[in-house]
Formats: sequence, structure tokens, C-alpha cells
Amino acid sequence: MYSTLLPLHSLVRWMVLISLLFAIYRSYNGWFSNKEFLGFDNMVRHWTATIAHIQLVIGLWLYFVSPITDYFMNNPQEAVHLREIRFFGMEHSLMMFIAIVVITIGSVKAKRKSTDTEKFKTMAIWFTAGLLIILSSIPWQFSPLTSRPYFRAF
Repeated sequence: MYSTLLPLHSLVRWMVLISLLFAIYRSYNGWFSNKEFLGFDNMVRHWTATIAHIQLVIGLWLYFVSPITDYFMNNPQEAVHLREIRFFGMEHSLMMFIAIVVITIGSVKAKRKSTDTEKFKTMAIWFTAGLLIILSSIPWQFSPLTSRPYFRAF
């Protein structure tokens, strides 16, 4: 299970990043150009949030079958002093959860706005905040916190 979920989680992260970047591009472009909020923009908003939620479900599932988080939960006093264990057992999970909440709030708020400019602006601000949280918490290969490969094989 773990050996399947880990590459899947790694793959879906790229889908999250691509959909967020595209949604952010569309929202800033629509906001600053005073464009009409089209059905396509609403679809982009919806699918970006949906892909993020799918990643959250995979991440939670991975969290509960991972040997790293199992060690963290069973040895919390020692685990908080081990950078990699603490990162995956606490920091990564918490920050990603917060990012998904931020994206979800932005999606819901944008959906309920009455004008096109407000929809684009709301989406741009909240999705950008979510993206920044995500980018700071991904275990990039160059990260000083802990590093993982960009792609994992199944």
C-alpha cells in the first residue's frame, strides 16, 4: 500500500501545482484585464480545488500507513528532535492541510462573489496564498529541511 501511495502522492502533487498555477494565471489575468468570469474560469476554480482535495485524501491515507509517521506517533519525544521524522510527522502534514483549507476557502468565496472582478480577485489572492504555503512545505530535492526526488516510480 505504502509503495503505491507514495508515488501516487508524488505524481498528484504536480497536478496540484499545475492546476494552481493555471488558476492563478487565469485569475490575475481576469482581475487586471477586467474580463468576464466565464464558465471555463469557474471550471478551473472547481477542478483546482478538487485536485487539491484528492491530494489531501491521498496524503492523509499515506500519513496513516507511512513508517515515518508511525515512528513519529509512537515516539513523539524522540521524533521531534529528528528533522526528517518531524517534517513528515508534523510540519509537512500541518502546512499542507492549512494550504488546502486556504484554497477551499478561496474557491468557496470566489464562487459566492457577485461581480466577475471580485471572483477573479478572491481566487487570485487565496489561491496564491495556498500555493506559497504548498511551495514552502514540499520536500524539494534542494530543500534544507528534507529532500525527496521530483518524481517517484511506481
